[in-house]
Amino acid sequence: MRVIAGEAKGRRLVAPRGGGTRAATDRIRETLFAILEPELYDAQVLDLFAGAGTFGIEAISRGASSATFVERDAEALKALRRNLETTRFVERGRVIPAHVIAFLDSRPAGPFGVVFVDPPFVDVATAEATLGHDALRAALAPDAVVVARSLRKHAPAPPASARVIRAKNIGEETLLFLRYSHSAAGG
Repeated sequence: MRVIAGEAKGRRLVAPRGGGTRAATDRIRETLFAILEPELYDAQVLDLFAGAGTFGIEAISRGASSATFVERDAEALKALRRNLETTRFVERGRVIPAHVIAFLDSRPAGPFGVVFVDPPFVDVATAEATLGHDALRAALAPDAVVVARSLRKHAPAPPASARVIRAKNIGEETLLFLRYSHSAAGG
């Protein structure tokens, strides 16, 4: 794995040992960031189920001001921290070693302009609980984009507070791009 574009272009990233997470391929990241490019400049990014941090690191490399990475797997956290050091993004990356739902229950501060939701593919219930969490919506900037990655056959249903602005199928995977209404969250 490597950073595809931007400030850290070409830097090699490590994957966690043990195979507990699955990294996004270059093809997935190229497609995702070609779509997201206009949203990234100076954005605060939230990378949920971060794994080795490839989405958040790529976002910083392409102009995001910072990224908060939430991951609970110990091997993934080691890889994530090493990747932040390799890319020299340690000061722009905040690592939260926690389960995503527990992190959201803590009412994180935002506003986040871009959010990545990339849970284990077969765990649709966790994906839907994350996407539908009131604290996620409350932490979003007004025009934030939330991107959910899943297998097409395990795609989460978007919550009532969000609308799909784009869906992109890449092989067996799908990327859902969501925007949330803020009326019920007070925003």
